[in-house]
Amino acid sequence: MRKHTIMRQQTIVLASAALLLAASAAACSSDGSGGGEASTPPPATAGATSPSASPGGARVVASGLAVPWGVAFLPGGDALVTERDTANLVRVSPSGQRRQIAKVPGVQPEGEGGLLGVAVSPSYATDHLVYLYFTTASDNRVVRATLDGSLGAPQPIVTGIPKGPNHDGGRLQFGPDKMLYITTGETGDGPLSQDKNSLAGKILRVTPDGKPAPGNPFGNRIWTYGHRNVQGIAWDDKGRMYATEFGQNTFDEINRIEKGKNYGWPEVEGVGRRKGFTDPLLTWSTDEASPSGLAYANGSLWAAALGGRRLWQVPLDNGRAGRPAAHFEAVYGRLRAAVAAPDGTLWITTSNRDGRGDPAKDDDRIISVPVR
Repeated sequence: MRKHTIMRQQTIVLASAALLLAASAAACSSDGSGGGEASTPPPATAGATSPSASPGGARVVASGLAVPWGVAFLPGGDALVTERDTANLVRVSPSGQRRQIAKVPGVQPEGEGGLLGVAVSPSYATDHLVYLYFTTASDNRVVRATLDGSLGAPQPIVTGIPKGPNHDGGRLQFGPDKMLYITTGETGDGPLSQDKNSLAGKILRVTPDGKPAPGNPFGNRIWTYGHRNVQGIAWDDKGRMYATEFGQNTFDEINRIEKGKNYGWPEVEGVGRRKGFTDPLLTWSTDEASPSGLAYANGSLWAAALGGRRLWQVPLDNGRAGRPAAHFEAVYGRLRAAVAAPDGTLWITTSNRDGRGDPAKDDDRIISVPVR
């Protein structure tokens, strides 16, 4: 639930062409909305560029899934996909073949919680380890298990992440440094975001066995804090890190993530220009975005929008955000995951069966989107 915003924001609106590209473009129409606001630097013309890559014809890889939340690719090109509400871990090939690997034990779906993020070990060829983030009866946690035909017994490596009916975070991804990054939400309890003794409302950075990673700023698992609910992280080709963040009533965000920084929640929503807080790279109105999954490909960030029901493309110029462009507006409905696939495409998932969408007969779907 979104409440009254804490701070007002003065930004310059960027006009953005709403691009509607789908497998069957004739069946679609655009309402022309979209844009986003560049908050670093403030002038709309500073650092703004045209999109360097655009999605081509999309194709449905798989359909009939139940809230596919996380996607992570195995070395051979198949993907592991989590279903939030069923706790099923599913293997999906690029040709669309799928097989249920396991119903993950210990998962207790509730509200926005359930079986969420999935990551594959950078050393999977030798260790066969996969990582899962899920909600239990008492907490959110990260486990790891071997995958060798079947899923081995999950072993907890990070426990005690606060859980709630909403704002459970849940994204997992290994960074260029081969450390595991974990995004958490503040479960609707805003002050937890500022509490460096709590794992809620944070981006965590841990070793593959769940210990605080070397070089962390506070000597614990916390990498950054002051987050409301992060569900997407990505790195560009220079190793710079970015994250999507749900706002409350007014501003959703993409942030440039840097060690030890405070991203403001609940003191600031959007741009505050206040000492001690880090302003976002880009903001949108909440009805345009509610950004979840985030990927980087071909010079752009790609953000899957739930409430906005579109795929946002944000070109980057040396770490600065250019002019955002909206794709697939109202074509596929709510979009949850966005992941760069080994073949150079993006895989995005719909989230129309999550209780907030209008599911089509074949929902939920995984969609492959070429970028060029």
